[in-house]
Amino acid sequence: MGVTRKVLNWYARMSPSRGKLSPPYEHVVQIGDPRLRKVSEPVPLDKIKTEEVQKVIHKLRHVLDKYGSVGMSAPQVGVNMRMFVMRHTAKQISALSPEIIKSKGMSVVPFTVFINPKLKVVDYQKIVYMEGCESVQGYSAEVPRYREVEVTGYNENGESTTQVFKQWPARIAQHEMDHLDGKVFTDIMERKTLICTCWEEVNLSKGKVVIPFHPE
Repeated sequence: MGVTRKVLNWYARMSPSRGKLSPPYEHVVQIGDPRLRKVSEPVPLDKIKTEEVQKVIHKLRHVLDKYGSVGMSAPQVGVNMRMFVMRHTAKQISALSPEIIKSKGMSVVPFTVFINPKLKVVDYQKIVYMEGCESVQGYSAEVPRYREVEVTGYNENGESTTQVFKQWPARIAQHEMDHLDGKVFTDIMERKTLICTCWEEVNLSKGKVVIPFHPE
């Protein structure tokens, strides 16, 4: 039960350097990292245009692109700032079947930055779908989320912004908001639905599968 020392040593040998890295990272931190469990600190409005905050925004976009994700929060790159980005491209959506796109209510979301966001539920109907997270690599589960929400905050230029999201975009926004409050999807998932997304490959390879924590 638990991770053996042999496995920990194997992953340690994969690290090119044992030196200390400073956030914001170019990788996504994984569940167990205490930074994922902290409530993020608000960003002072007069600091939004500073090099420090703009660097985090740039890094979030870079990591979002590298992982091919639809959302990324500052805690996931090791930064304790109340900030997240989201985006769902036409290319990402077109890779799915029309049935999935329609049933989940997917739509294009342009790259959007939210700083010090506040979320208000518009439609309290909850919808349950499988959901994963770059900070819980290799696993997914059914997660209930509100159908429609309103997010108010500030953009990368320090301007006030408010947007209403429905269905899948609403799920993305709620997922990222949870990160800012120190939560991950495993906190609210339907526990018996949790799966390893590569369980079939584990059997086919006789257990010789390693979950990557980096897309390259």
